[in-house]
Amino acid sequence: MPDLSMTIRLAATTDADDVWRLVQDFASTSRPERESFDLTFRSLVEAPHTLVLVAEHSPGSVVGYLLAHSRATFLANGPVAWVEEVMVAELARRQGVGQALMFEVEAWAESQGAANVSLASRRASDFYLALGYADAATFFKKHLNSR
Repeated sequence: MPDLSMTIRLAATTDADDVWRLVQDFASTSRPERESFDLTFRSLVEAPHTLVLVAEHSPGSVVGYLLAHSRATFLANGPVAWVEEVMVAELARRQGVGQALMFEVEAWAESQGAANVSLASRRASDFYLALGYADAATFFKKHLNSR
């Protein structure tokens, strides 16, 4: 049964504090810095071909976010959508928030003419498999000295 009190909407620059709180809880090998986040958040919210969504249980109660891009490719014969980040607050997990965010990015990707939606995930493979995603590649990353 869907949570009717939950709203998925485009993020606004005024959502920065709520999204920052979730970014800090994101388990990763990187340590986000607030100053960089603030500059990046505003630019991403306003960027073409970029989607920043927030999930709210009630107005002002952000419990999740998603960041995605649409970009042209050669192999897909057109654009593809790439989900960079999906984060749901621990207390809101297993309540359909992540699923709702993913359904919304899929609809957005279709509206962009994307051939597919892709992402990398270390710990949530069962979640994405249940949504119909295929384990299609190995993800590689190299940290650069400049950061």
